[in-house]
Amino acid sequence: MRDVDANSRGLWAAVHPYLEVLRPTQWVKNVVVFAGPAAGLKLVEAEPALKAGLLFIAFCLASSATYAINDAVDRDADRRHPTKRFRPLARGAVSLPAVFALAGVLMLAAIVTAMIWVNRPATLVLLCYLLMSIAYSAWLKERVILDVIIIALGFVFRAVGGAVAVSVPTSSWLIACVFTLCLFMGFGKRRCELAMLSNEDDARLHRGTLVRYTPHLLTHLITVSAGIAVITFLLYTLDTAGHPAPFQKQHLFYTLPLVVYGIFRFAMLTEAGNHSGPTEIVLKDKPMLLTILLWALCALIVAYQVRLFGAHGLEGLLRSVV
Repeated sequence: MRDVDANSRGLWAAVHPYLEVLRPTQWVKNVVVFAGPAAGLKLVEAEPALKAGLLFIAFCLASSATYAINDAVDRDADRRHPTKRFRPLARGAVSLPAVFALAGVLMLAAIVTAMIWVNRPATLVLLCYLLMSIAYSAWLKERVILDVIIIALGFVFRAVGGAVAVSVPTSSWLIACVFTLCLFMGFGKRRCELAMLSNEDDARLHRGTLVRYTPHLLTHLITVSAGIAVITFLLYTLDTAGHPAPFQKQHLFYTLPLVVYGIFRFAMLTEAGNHSGPTEIVLKDKPMLLTILLWALCALIVAYQVRLFGAHGLEGLLRSVV
């Protein structure tokens, strides 16, 4: 029994660093894939829901591959970071050739999953995401402002991929809302990174662009992008004539307090400098997580109100109660 336990612990010790390379906690970002199917009222249909789920898996595989490549490129810089120095490549727990081989297998698995079980348009979007992510790791992340735009575009590809996977029209409003919100969160990520580094020399050694992202500049960029994100959301809810939706999206206007609170709290937490990035904020800050879940619940109720409350939706339910 002791030998079995020892072997199990040894196997886990060997496998665990590679699981760390995959960053499964970051897979939560890929739920954006479901935005298009949800807005197109496709999640209640078995086949579209299955395709969206399979594309979610494909993006999880693809994003893990890009994380592995990014860690390989950044391994020397990560060793100078207070938290990233514990990443497997930075601490020497895994070999560089093994990580590149793992990334290749994951990319191939992601492409095959999308091609065989989803459709070709979604596969093309996934390929664009992979190419852009590789370009980001190799070069684009050294370009101030452009690096955050690329991060935001990664979420746009996820949203567009989800839409084309279930054959719903790709809404320009969906793209605008996802892009502006993720732009705001991307600048927040840079603010978190800068706050965790003690001085300018550490910032320069870890990421050259952080020296040019001064706290004052980032505060300005976060403020501007937050305002744009809120306005874009408002325009999306209020424009029912130019961009019609298969549900009464004007009712999403009433979720505005949740949107404003979530954005402002996120900005506050990034300024505090106690979190490594947006994912940690979302997963570890209970008010933020509760706000997101509550907004998602409200949005689903608005989108599927006819199925839930009958032909007249929420308005009919309220009239019957009153």
